[in-house]
Amino acid sequence: MAVYNNRINHNEQEGICLNNRKRIALFTACPEYSHVKRVIDGVTAQCLKYDYDLLVFCALSHLESASEEYALGEKNIFNLINYDMVDGVILDTAHLLDGKGQTHLDKIYGDIKSKCHKPVVALDMPVHDIPMIENENEEILREMVRHAVNKHNKRKLCFISGPVDNYAGRYRMEIFLDEARKLGIDVADEHIVYGDFWYNGGSALGQEIAEGIISMPDAILCGNDYLAIGVIYRLEKYGIRVPEDIIVIGFDSTDEGKGNKTTVSSYEPNDILSASKCVDHLRRYIDPDKDIIPYESDGECGRFIPAMSCGCEPDYTKSIQAIYDHIYFNAPNYTDEDVFNNADIGLLMESYIFESFTASKSYEDLIQDINMKTYLLLPFVNFYLCLKKDWLDTNNDIQNGYPEVMKIVAANTKNKELYFHSEAESITFDTKLMIPRLHDNQDKQPSVYYFSPVHFESKAFGYSVIQRWMNDPHRLTLVYRNWLRFVNNALEMVRSKLMLMSISVHDEMTGALNRRGMYLELEKKLAAAKKDDAIFVCVIDMDGLKYINDTFGHTEGDFGIKVISNAVSAITGPNEIFVRAGGDEFYIIGVGDYDESSGETRTEKFNKILDIMAQTYEKPYNITASIGSDVGKISGDTNIDDIINKADERMYRYKVEHKRQRRDVTKEG
Repeated sequence: MAVYNNRINHNEQEGICLNNRKRIALFTACPEYSHVKRVIDGVTAQCLKYDYDLLVFCALSHLESASEEYALGEKNIFNLINYDMVDGVILDTAHLLDGKGQTHLDKIYGDIKSKCHKPVVALDMPVHDIPMIENENEEILREMVRHAVNKHNKRKLCFISGPVDNYAGRYRMEIFLDEARKLGIDVADEHIVYGDFWYNGGSALGQEIAEGIISMPDAILCGNDYLAIGVIYRLEKYGIRVPEDIIVIGFDSTDEGKGNKTTVSSYEPNDILSASKCVDHLRRYIDPDKDIIPYESDGECGRFIPAMSCGCEPDYTKSIQAIYDHIYFNAPNYTDEDVFNNADIGLLMESYIFESFTASKSYEDLIQDINMKTYLLLPFVNFYLCLKKDWLDTNNDIQNGYPEVMKIVAANTKNKELYFHSEAESITFDTKLMIPRLHDNQDKQPSVYYFSPVHFESKAFGYSVIQRWMNDPHRLTLVYRNWLRFVNNALEMVRSKLMLMSISVHDEMTGALNRRGMYLELEKKLAAAKKDDAIFVCVIDMDGLKYINDTFGHTEGDFGIKVISNAVSAITGPNEIFVRAGGDEFYIIGVGDYDESSGETRTEKFNKILDIMAQTYEKPYNITASIGSDVGKISGDTNIDDIINKADERMYRYKVEHKRQRRDVTKEG
């Protein structure tokens, strides 16, 4: 195991950066969502202009829809950032909300206030006193209303948006209503609906229209595509035709909307432009003497994507592309040279990655297999799997934060300058560095680094890092999220296997090996034995256990056994086997350079340690034990049980002799 250069650690902690390129951190979640892809596009466009590196701290699941335990594991990635190592921070607020409203954002805000001394900006939603770049969607939202009224001659409008206590939900509704008033349209109160920005809200509205609880409008304008899909589904379930009976218009231009059975006419928001302005805002603080180069739109911001739901001529190319991006191909075209640079969900599943991970016989095999399966994540410059040093220990699980030191257990670089998946090659580093290469690389062009959590439910194992060049248009997809889920589950499976194996070979009371464990460990030691090595066996048996149990109870008897166990453990060498053979009997077994004097030395040491331990406890009974040993040469017909029996005979003679001596002392007294 290598330790990352201490000089670099010291330099970083002193604020000396080997790579002088500025760094922007982006907090977000659900990277495959259309909104997040557009945000990253806007941020990377400006970072590329300004020669900034981008660090994306990214939960892979939706924090509001994931199970609470799983969401805790995902949110932990936001505890990784070392604010001293970045020059500015962007919060993509819409995707940092969880099932408890703004609770998670408030936690991030508290961390920023106590730990961050760099400029911070929030996108599209206010977070206390953090400056905000508002998403410039007002004109797009107004155009949605104008499209329904002027293009389709609809006057009886229904608006549905997100929750009234959600900034974006309230903002979008206000714009809808204001534009309707300007067009001389009076919107009935029953047609002003606050939903949940999800399918449920749209479905509930469709149900009420279908049942006549709400009068049927001519058009429904939705605060996002998910609401639109929900309302279309429910209306059509009741035989209400879209767009013949009611037209529906969405907002966000999602892949789900483009691929819906009735494709959703939708407007693409100005996420790219707004995200680019976040970088410009930070640049004014990071490089106050340098120019701001505004983002130049090529027309992609604010586009209307016509589809079936409003009756306009659909843009089928958009729908086909959305479906193609998400379809499961059973037999991918492996002759396509770019197939592995655009791995789809079919390629992921047809790789049988989960079965391969599950079949791993050891954690070493699993880590190797994980590294070999990183081809599914191409393209990348570097991939790192960083885990806690004690990630295999189920007794030291953490939920919040990361330990002071992490370990890169697997690395795969495009140019193979760093490729490993073994314990011997693993690299430990100060967690404050987040990833060593971030600070000592000499890349001539800026990069984007994606930091994602590695965990099982709320138990944090570590994190993964993918580095891509900033000008690489590929973004994280559903493939990466599911690839990492397979990794998470496989890591926990290995931990569980090791725990069960440990239980099967260890004694629960003392932690010593049981007989099964003894034979397994001895087999390994004999296989590695040298020509002249011998087997050393020491047998220790507690004295007077029956008397203690009968007189003082089994709890005191167990206490005595644990004291004997601790004494035996204390005299067991680092390369020897410590065994509880059963009841109050223990073995020490070693393979190496032993002779007959080894037993005498060990007996003397044991008696001294046991005397000290026994005197520590004020018990109404003596805690003593008898000990015997034997040494046997290793040969083709070596039988460990024969050596144990000889040691046991000597232990018994020791017990009889000491019992006689104690009786003689009593008589003399």
